Parts: sequence; structure tokens; C-alpha cells
Amino acid sequence: MNLIIDIGNTRVKAALFSNKELEHSFIFDSTEEVLSFDLFAKYPINNCIVATVVNEIDTFIEALKKKTNVLLFTSSTPIPIKNHYQSAQTLGSDRLAAAVAGNYKFTNKNILIIDAGTCIKYNFVNSSNQYLGGGISPGLKMRLKAIHEFTSRLPLLELDEHFDTLIGTTTNESILSGVALGAVAEVDGIIDRYRLIYEDLTVVFTGGDFNFFAKRLKNSIFADQFLILYGLNVILDYNINAKT
Repeated sequence: MNLIIDIGNTRVKAALFSNKELEHSFIFDSTEEVLSFDLFAKYPINNCIVATVVNEIDTFIEALKKKTNVLLFTSSTPIPIKNHYQSAQTLGSDRLAAAVAGNYKFTNKNILIIDAGTCIKYNFVNSSNQYLGGGISPGLKMRLKAIHEFTSRLPLLELDEHFDTLIGTTTNESILSGVALGAVAEVDGIIDRYRLIYEDLTVVFTGGDFNFFAKRLKNSIFADQFLILYGLNVILDYNINAKT
């Protein structure tokens, strides 16, 4: 089995794949929790890939290497698509893994992959299987936090998954309207702009807030909450096969 680990800004997501199929998925609060859960005692793991957007994981990687073969995904790791990003060394592993997964599921198509988490990340792969780049904007929680931190009197609110009111009649409602509906309008607008250039565009959505957007977007999308994990598994298999 392949162990896939994606270390994000707030959570650690992991999955076990067998024959390209996701068998089990997990969410941890820290890398220490991953080790204490001891997946290796429970499952026959042969290979592992780790992607991270945070630093200081050397101790974690060394602990994993004592148990299995480990590939640390970086900008120099071979991938099955062409990377045309101009600053490849600064490209987040989550963005590239999402692009690989989108291309794997929709090969030879123009694909916009949107990852709605801490940030909303737009990643585009063209029909020639080339990753060109995209965009990054603040995620929902980041927008709520910014409104509070950069003003004197506006409160810090939690996202209401059910909020869908255009005209806020209180300050709290006005903040939620601006953040929630504003973000949805942004995403729909970005998709529309891509479709002006690529009429046959396929849109794939993932990330922690994908349910919130999936219910509200006017554009048709494919939603997959495990997209990045699938992409990392494709990259791991690609590197394993390259050695044989």
C-alpha cells in the first residue's frame, strides 16, 4: 500500500492507496499524532510520499524513513505533466499535486482546479498536459480574520455554513454577506473569465470549504475532497515506476 501524507497549515491529511484506489483516509492535528497512531502496525505500507507547506519536518521524515521508503515531494520531484510555472521553486506542493490529479482524471483537457482551503488556489492545466499556473486569494476564514484584525470595531466571526443572505441587516450579517457571497462571486467570476478563453473548460473543486462553494456556484463543477491525495499518489507511483 501507498501512504500519502499532506501537511497543511492547519491539519495533516493522510490516505492509504492500493492499486490506485483510496482505501482509507485520515485527518490528524499534527505530525506527532500521525506517528502515535502508528499506521505501519495496522496496514502493509510499502511506500510513502510526504507533501508539506510548512517547515521543520525533518524529525518527522526521519521517523518515517525508519519504517518505509519515503519520497519528500518538492519542486524538483519528477511529475507526469510539464511544469511551465516560472518560479517552480516557490510553487506549493498542494497546488502542483492538485494539478497532477486534475490532469490524471481529465487527461488532454483544459482543466481549472480550485482548492478552497486556507487560501483559494486556482491551478490551470491545458489540453497539452502543461501546468501553466493560476491564482491565489484569501480563503473564507482568512477573510473573516482580516476584517477583524485590520479594523477597530468589527468582530471576529465564524463562518456560518448556512448563511445565504444578500442584504445584511446587522453588522454580523453584513460581514458574512460580504465574505461568503463575495467569495462565491469571485470564484464564479474567475471561472467565467477562464471560459472566455477555454470554452471547453473542465472545473474541478476540492479543499476544506468545497462543500460551501459546491452548493452555491452557478458554474458546473466536479467536486472531489480527496483530489490532492490522489495527485500525490499518482506522483508517488510515477516515481516508483521510473526506478523499475
